Amino acid sequence: MNDDIKIREKTGTWVVRAGGAVLGETRRAIELSEGDLAPVIYFPREDLAMAMLDPSPTRTTCPKKGEAVYYSIHAKSGLIADAGWSYEAPLDAVAAIAGHIAFFADKATVEEV
Repeated sequence: MNDDIKIREKTGTWVVRAGGAVLGETRRAIELSEGDLAPVIYFPREDLAMAMLDPSPTRTTCPKKGEAVYYSIHAKSGLIADAGWSYEAPLDAVAAIAGHIAFFADKATVEEV
């Protein structure tokens, strides 16, 4: 793994909310820290309301993690475009984030409850 990327399991219960709805709650969150960037919480797909999330055409590539696929949230208040991302086939060094989705802080609220 790259020296500046750390992945660890989080304790406690974590929730993600957007557009007035709870998208998910988990006791199996993982945190990815990368260099000086703020740590990011990733939620297992099984613990998210995937019916509220649709893949968008947006893609980006990170040399340390691989290709990111973005997700938009269908909320009562309207579409929240590209609110989250997932590495569907992450590089081996960060394989632990496979099957997980993270969310942008300006588009969803992620917190420990």
